[in-house]
Amino acid sequence: MGFANRSGESLPAHLSQQEGIVAYFSMEIAVSPGMPTYSGGLGVLAGDTLRSAADLGLGMAAVTLLHRKGYFRQILDAAGVQSEVEQPWDFETALRLQPPVVEVAMEGRVVAVRAWRYDLQGVHGHVVPIYFLDTDLERNEARDRALTDHLYGGDSDYRLRQEAVLGLGGARMLEALGCKVRVYHMNEGHAALLTAALMERRLGGDMSAPIRPEDVGAVRHLCVFTTHTPVPAGHDRFSPEQAGRILGGALAGLLERMGARSDGAFNLTCLALACSRFVNGVAMQHGRVSREMFPQYEIDAITNGVHAATWLSAPLQELFDRRLTGWRRDNLRLRYAIEISPGEIAGAHAESKRALLEMVNRSAGAGFDSEVFTMGFARRAATYNRADLLFSDPERLARCAERFGGIQILFSGKAHPQDEPGKSLIRRIFEAKAALRSHALKVAYLENYEWSLGARLTAGVDLWLNTPRRPLEASGTSGMKAALNGVPSLSILDGWWMEGCIEGITGWAIPDLDTPEEEAAALYAKLESSILPLYAGDRPGWNRLMRSTIALNGSYFNTHRMLEQYAANAYFPAAAATLSRRSLEPAFSH
Repeated sequence: MGFANRSGESLPAHLSQQEGIVAYFSMEIAVSPGMPTYSGGLGVLAGDTLRSAADLGLGMAAVTLLHRKGYFRQILDAAGVQSEVEQPWDFETALRLQPPVVEVAMEGRVVAVRAWRYDLQGVHGHVVPIYFLDTDLERNEARDRALTDHLYGGDSDYRLRQEAVLGLGGARMLEALGCKVRVYHMNEGHAALLTAALMERRLGGDMSAPIRPEDVGAVRHLCVFTTHTPVPAGHDRFSPEQAGRILGGALAGLLERMGARSDGAFNLTCLALACSRFVNGVAMQHGRVSREMFPQYEIDAITNGVHAATWLSAPLQELFDRRLTGWRRDNLRLRYAIEISPGEIAGAHAESKRALLEMVNRSAGAGFDSEVFTMGFARRAATYNRADLLFSDPERLARCAERFGGIQILFSGKAHPQDEPGKSLIRRIFEAKAALRSHALKVAYLENYEWSLGARLTAGVDLWLNTPRRPLEASGTSGMKAALNGVPSLSILDGWWMEGCIEGITGWAIPDLDTPEEEAAALYAKLESSILPLYAGDRPGWNRLMRSTIALNGSYFNTHRMLEQYAANAYFPAAAATLSRRSLEPAFSH
């Protein structure tokens, strides 16, 4: 697998002419809307990363789990009570079974692992293969055959077994497939056990052999790690009893010597940190938070992005194809949206808004009007996202709606099946909706938030709302998708928004205050004093703001820029360091 794609459009020459692939490991990857192999932001980021790799011609292969029964489909009743159903899918039609079968030892038995391949093709024909690991083989015990059924299903034992399949099985699968790997990229700590497979290989299969400094250096030289979690509780930790029982004493001992033991537990984030030559958070702020959490490690930051051609609405894609030729390969060309008339951008957005609200009215009977100001809030239903902050003072919100010609609010988001506080949060929004008596204020909660619905929402609303409790937002990418579509954000200054917010130009900031009540008051004040007066009283000014949102944020917060940073800073830093900035030009091969 080379680095230049068939058309010759590629990464800069010094980064495109590298030998060996980047092996990208992620527990979840959003490949296509019909494949329920992701739960949310982590998986969507992984899929967008691979789509950009295919577009830019980067030699990359990805490893994940099959998730035969998906994550779950969300069903909400009239009171907002969530129930879940499985999402089986026709993977045998979408994927190709590969010949190798590898083995992973667990609990004193051998688990056989096979792989199914999906070819992700870029805009110019370059292919990034994705290997979906599967344990549903007849030779395996029933409990092991179910290990690749559900994304994030089961208890912590199930999680550790899945992570053994991903890390240990994935590294062995790439070797069995004959892949020459130059860099292993662990997207979150779920894949950290691949470092043990590399060390075992380095030690000639003898896990009890002494680990020399050169062995540690050799494994570290191969590994890159991206952490996404800004709180200690979000990192995978397992008891010594679990590690010894599930992985076996020899492997548990090897992991301990490799640096996985921390505060009496086996911590896969610590393992990945100890075994990687480059570590990064996913936004400037998150890098700072991560360095405070793990001060003994050097942690950089590469801010996330989204795949522009995936998340831009069809009307805007058509406009940019006419006016910004080449934007699909070179997302920086979106900067030149500043030359497009604001009216053209507003017209394209109006098409997306009408399509969204027609869908909302059909599915939810909401009676939304495409002429009325519409806000969107769609995230995983977790308490730190505070989806109900907007309803801290419903009477003030209703008065605001009546004063400025109406407000429509669209919510969506799944709570993890075991997250009762998250489910309660959804019910509180339903309760707030039922309590509203203002005809000017309408609220709808759309069930089963997933790829297609997310794309409609971020393209069709007028304002994107984001209210996480700081500093618990690692990055966030939904607001980036909105920005690509000219939709400004109103957000807490956390995650990516600390870099993306230019007040009144790309959106507005909710300041970090002492109490939720103060932050809610600041939110209302921004609506009353800045946002709604502009939308209701100066539509040309609002249209110019939409244009600057695309030009300033859409051109930067994309995975093409992000992946070029990974290539230069994480994957091939030596190659990048040998050439001046002047050489960073597209390579053309014949």
